[in-house]
Amino acid sequence: MNNETQDQYYKSGQYDPDRRRILVWKEIIKFESEYIPEDGAVVDLGAGYCDFINQVKAAKKYAVDPSPELSNFANPSVTKINSPASDLSQIPDNSIDIVHTSNLFEHFDDQELGKVMGEVKRVLKMGGKLILMQPNFSLQPARYFDDHTHKKIFNDVSLESFLISHGFKIILKKPRFLPQEMKDSSSLIPNFILPLLVRLYIHSPIKPLAGQMLMISEKV
Repeated sequence: MNNETQDQYYKSGQYDPDRRRILVWKEIIKFESEYIPEDGAVVDLGAGYCDFINQVKAAKKYAVDPSPELSNFANPSVTKINSPASDLSQIPDNSIDIVHTSNLFEHFDDQELGKVMGEVKRVLKMGGKLILMQPNFSLQPARYFDDHTHKKIFNDVSLESFLISHGFKIILKKPRFLPQEMKDSSSLIPNFILPLLVRLYIHSPIKPLAGQMLMISEKV
């Protein structure tokens, strides 16, 4: 996402600050934790409000986002990199165990996405993992372009094919993972019960209103 697209995204109201999102991310991290080594290095690509990177356990943590507000959201233990996802030049080759990103790839065109994947593959160690959460077009096609900054369509089939074509092996694929918009689904739920409901939803075989997919792939 370039700076102009990012400005449009934040001004659209699609991604406002929401402290309840921290509770949701805590449960997502619990689910993903078996793939994230606590003694490893993790990059949060398109870190936004840093709900993921501030809470994940890792020896080295990097938040990458072009927003000048990044330093206001990332914890002191997190290395802040004010760059677009296509420029990870501050991170050495083959030094990262996990690249994590959520709701980012759909904001790139093909050329931008090629640059992003080149950088992701460069910084990941062999066997390092790319963890992706994305809107799944097949689940809620009518809502996919409610966000006018979306440029690229992915469903679970095309995302898997895309990752394989860039030299990754799929190790976990969940076409139905979370609702399209957690703020819509959880707005009336009290804070004290929200984490439990998110946990139950993640592990349930039945997922009403699902719109997000999760895919974990490994550099080979």
